[in-house]
Amino acid sequence: MPEIILIGLNHKTAPVSLRECLSFPLEQTPDALETLLATVPVKEALIFSTCNRMEILFVPSNDRAVDLVIRFLSDYKALPVQEFEPSLYIYKNDDAIKHLFRVGASLDSMIVGEPQILGQIKKAYKKAIAHKASGTILNRLMHKAFSIAKKVRKETGIGDNAVSISYAAVELANKIFSDLNQRSVMLMGAGEMAELAVEHLISNGVKKIIVANRTFANAVCLAQRFDGQAVKFEELETFLHDVDIIISSTGATGHVLTKAQVKRAMGKRKSRPLFCIDIAVPRDLDPGINQINNAYLYDIDDLQNLVNDNLEERLREAIKGERLVDEAVIKFRWWLDSLAVVPTIKDLKKKLESIADAETEKSLTKLGDLSPEEIDAVRRLTRSVARKIMHDPVLFLKNTGSHRNDTHYLSVARHLFNLDPEFEEEER
Repeated sequence: MPEIILIGLNHKTAPVSLRECLSFPLEQTPDALETLLATVPVKEALIFSTCNRMEILFVPSNDRAVDLVIRFLSDYKALPVQEFEPSLYIYKNDDAIKHLFRVGASLDSMIVGEPQILGQIKKAYKKAIAHKASGTILNRLMHKAFSIAKKVRKETGIGDNAVSISYAAVELANKIFSDLNQRSVMLMGAGEMAELAVEHLISNGVKKIIVANRTFANAVCLAQRFDGQAVKFEELETFLHDVDIIISSTGATGHVLTKAQVKRAMGKRKSRPLFCIDIAVPRDLDPGINQINNAYLYDIDDLQNLVNDNLEERLREAIKGERLVDEAVIKFRWWLDSLAVVPTIKDLKKKLESIADAETEKSLTKLGDLSPEEIDAVRRLTRSVARKIMHDPVLFLKNTGSHRNDTHYLSVARHLFNLDPEFEEEER
């Protein structure tokens, strides 16, 4: 029966300094796979590496493969085994299959439900395919991992709800404006989270970006990046009546936008709502803005609370995902078990057909002169009887995976039909 093993480390078991030492950039993977296959007794292999994990999935040829894969890591990365071995996890068979399925479905990610991981696994698999490192077992396993990841995302809410500060801002904006396609955004300052929020808003179709910064050259540079318009900080009030969303992250020590300024702007907006996101610490925007009709102000604490609530909801949905993964592991195990059944079925078929053929030839010598058509009919008859005798035992063996005790049934079948005569002789 084929064995599947996974060796790796991730953000839970190893610090980033160690993960960096053992990482395999995608362009390095072909050479690493070639070296692995040439130096380690493995039939198939796949190397998967991201900033949060490094894993090697393989089908071993013998029981020394695990130690030799670890030695491969040490030699290839020029890192003593004792420096990384305590951080490794080693999963075998069902545990390895389950781990892979959980990783692909983003149930094992630092942020549960994040969508990038599946694409990264697919790229690693393509590298393995291109360099003939993946075969029958891993091909089937990887495609099953992709399908279960898709099923988990489709049938659970694991990918719903924002779990980053920047995306939470976009989620709130979507609640206030039913359609972002015709909305404009003003970015005040150049904080990283504010920039990320703007990038999310652009991906959601906002039509115009205005950048205000105390250093005008920086505003011009940032506006060019977003294909927007740069304005001087001193003139930002004149643009308030025109924008729909304000994202602020300046690093100033006091409020850069006051309640009075927003109130004056709202008089020109004709009841159009203004959505303000303050991601600065200390805060850029006057909390009093929230008291103005049709003005909505959210600070980083509001966004963090939303993120925490959403993360809890994702974790609840992840329980459903775990059930789907467990079911997929069971079904994949049945398929693996069926591979062990095939040789027994072939041996049984060969033995019964050889008995039928031998008895046919004996009978033909006693029947006297028969026409070629009659001889052929007798041979077809005995072969047909042999196949019918095989039908029920073969059907039972093919379904042994669902009994979870298939090795027992295979052993009984081989003994019952004496498929290993040399073994039977040894036992006597």
